Amino acid sequence: MDMALPVVNATSAVLARVSAAFNAPLARAVVFGVHIDGHLVVEGLLIAVIVFQLTRKSYKPPKKPLTEKEIDELCDDWKPEPLCPPIKEGARIDTPMLESAAGPHTIVDGKEVVNFASANYLGLIGNEKIIDSCVGSLEKYGVGSCGPRGFYGTIDVHLDCEAKIAKFLGTPDSILYSYGISTIFSVIPAFCKKGDIIVADEGVHWAVQNGLHLSRSTVVYFKHNDMASLASTLEKLTRGNKRAEKIRRYIVVESIYQNSGQIAPLDEIVRLKEKYRFRVILEESHSFGVLGKSGRGLAEHYGVPIEKIDIITAGMGNALATDGGFCTGSVRVVDHQRLSSSGYVFSASLPPYLASAAISAVNYLEENPSILSNLRSNIALLHKELSDTPGLEISSHALSPIVFLKLKKSAGSPTADLDLLETIAERVLKEDSVFIVTSKKSNLDRCKLPIGIRLFVSAGHTESDISTLSKSLKRVSASVLSDYF
Repeated sequence: MDMALPVVNATSAVLARVSAAFNAPLARAVVFGVHIDGHLVVEGLLIAVIVFQLTRKSYKPPKKPLTEKEIDELCDDWKPEPLCPPIKEGARIDTPMLESAAGPHTIVDGKEVVNFASANYLGLIGNEKIIDSCVGSLEKYGVGSCGPRGFYGTIDVHLDCEAKIAKFLGTPDSILYSYGISTIFSVIPAFCKKGDIIVADEGVHWAVQNGLHLSRSTVVYFKHNDMASLASTLEKLTRGNKRAEKIRRYIVVESIYQNSGQIAPLDEIVRLKEKYRFRVILEESHSFGVLGKSGRGLAEHYGVPIEKIDIITAGMGNALATDGGFCTGSVRVVDHQRLSSSGYVFSASLPPYLASAAISAVNYLEENPSILSNLRSNIALLHKELSDTPGLEISSHALSPIVFLKLKKSAGSPTADLDLLETIAERVLKEDSVFIVTSKKSNLDRCKLPIGIRLFVSAGHTESDISTLSKSLKRVSASVLSDYF
């Protein structure tokens, strides 16, 4: 193209002179009896020349092959991109190592500690009935299933577990997943597609965020647990928008937020859902087996009919002290996932002994409802004991088994805040043998809520355990945070 431009310019100059001659009064051409002015002939020739110049191959000098020495020099100078970015100072995580079951008391690095770092809400880790059911299942089925549910991986105990969960919650059907955290981020993209609208709480944890990302839907966040913000968002999306009426619309919330310990006001969410014609996806990993008179979750807690919630998911690694997860709802919702949910279709099915453990845990909860009273008493006692902790304040709901402590006064940045909280957690473990954790987030987590200390309360904790924790936290926080209160 660069070489053709001078040729075109020169050709245009020559033809301009010729055109002037042809445009003389007597310069005419007769084609099939039609008189044509001379300038038309010249313009036609000019167009032909330009097309020729543009379509001809440009000249390229022949490439000289590189010598062996030049190739070696290039190889020596080449530096490949690293497979992963360098780990920043302070980003390494040296987690304590458990050497026994993660019950209310456990062994960490060779020392017995009081455990407030495990979501063993009902204290069922180590329960003899659950262990016996697992042993019987291992003897009958072995350890793994060695296949997805749709390819010879369905065992009768899976169907029994699905039926048990559906009956316990009062839903038509349920479906099991092999891994708790994969449940929600498989369910969301199974129903939500590109072009759909999802309105989600800004405080949802990473698994929900991942599901939102995988769905490729249009995601709009509302302020954390703020129903005025949710109502405003729904109004903006639907008011005068005829297109919104024809596409699928969802509200995605957690029942108890892992990142704050707050409880979602389900009654208000259902009211807004019905007003603006949205569907609700509810993540209940931290409320199933905990909230409600009999532990049936957020719907029972608020007295909302379960059928008003379109899709419910939960991990079984918390209250039930097993693993895997489930989704429950209508038969149509469940059947859709058996062919459309990646976590169900492509993963080996839940090991049979874990499904047996889940059935035994639900049976235990039904037979021993007083365990819920023990849990709530422990939560209330811990709130009372920690109400005047120096430099820290409780921001979680009074019924949440996740007691969330955040700084009353920030140190100036999330990194500085985290350093202070990590120091408190390390000293409490080292000096008083109490195991607690902070809400440290990974680089993948986009939640912007403040970090804090996350305490998991169990029905298995004693008053002495709670007293030991509160005394230690008060003493250590007074020392570490003396400049911030």
